[in-house]
Amino acid sequence: MPPRFAFRLSVPFGLMAWGIVTALYIWPTLRGLSPADAIRPLLLLHSFRYLGLAFLVPGTVSPELPAAFARPAALGDLIAALLAVLALGTLGSPLGTSLVWVFNIWGSADLLYAFYNGARLVNDGKLLATHFGAAYFIPTFYVPLLLITHGLVFWLLVFG
Repeated sequence: MPPRFAFRLSVPFGLMAWGIVTALYIWPTLRGLSPADAIRPLLLLHSFRYLGLAFLVPGTVSPELPAAFARPAALGDLIAALLAVLALGTLGSPLGTSLVWVFNIWGSADLLYAFYNGARLVNDGKLLATHFGAAYFIPTFYVPLLLITHGLVFWLLVFG
C-alpha cells in the first residue's frame, strides 16, 4: 500500500477507534464526576502535547518535512500544553474555568489548523506521509484522541 493511502486511512481509523474507546470507557467514567473532576484527566492528557515538538527534531522527522507545517504544529502544541498545565493548576476557580476555555479553543483551533495546513501542503505536493518519520504516530494515533477529548471538554464546559 502506498504511504499516502496508509496515512489517509490511519487518521479516520484513529478517530473511529478512539471514538469507540471514549464511548465505552472514557465518557462513562467522566459523566458521573463534577465538571472540574471530569476535566482534570483531560487536561493531564493534553499536558503531553509538548510531543508536537518532535516535528522540529531532525532524525525523528525527515529533513524534508516542510517548516510551513512543522513550526506551527510544534509551537501550537507547545502553547496548548502550557495552557493545559495552567488550567490544571487553577481548576475549580473562576480563573481556571476561563483558562480551560482558552486552552480548549486554542487547542482545538491548533489541531484543525494543522489538518488544514497539512492537507494544503499535501495537495501542493510539498508534504508526504514519509516526511513524518517516527512522528507518524502523532497525527494518526494521538491527534484523533486529542480532538475527541477537546469535544468532551467543550461538552463539560457547556453542559457540565
